Amino acid sequence: MKIKGVFIVILTAMLLTSCNKQKVYDSYQHTPVTGWERNDTLKFDDIERFKTAGDYATYLGLRINGYYPFMGLTLIIDKTTLPSHTIDSDTINCKLLDRHGNSQGIGGISYYQYNMKLKNIRVAKGDSIVVSVRHNMKREILPGISDIGFMLVKVK
Repeated sequence: MKIKGVFIVILTAMLLTSCNKQKVYDSYQHTPVTGWERNDTLKFDDIERFKTAGDYATYLGLRINGYYPFMGLTLIIDKTTLPSHTIDSDTINCKLLDRHGNSQGIGGISYYQYNMKLKNIRVAKGDSIVVSVRHNMKREILPGISDIGFMLVKVK
């Protein structure tokens, strides 16, 4: 019986890792503990040049803790394709809490994780992109946001 359990764990691990072959980038950056300032733009500029041309799905990840004071969050995401310097901007309004104050994210005790789909991008072989993220809230400094992430997945 133990051998069967070990086999199932190994098989599950293999399946989960094989499902991510299309993921080409996934990284998070921390925001300051004192709060994320409006003029503090987070940059994802370590994305390698694309080995294959095509369409890529883009996702934004967000981790907040219990100190975040609002029900939603407005973010501006700029994706600059190089060498053409083409800029694709997204403004997203993230609904983080329902009207009763319950989190819409995944998590529990201290942090909640949110994943938002952004617009797909099309790149040529050898292109690279730089992604910048900033908040567009009325409050200058936002407490409670711990991490912002960006993920790229090759579309089949």
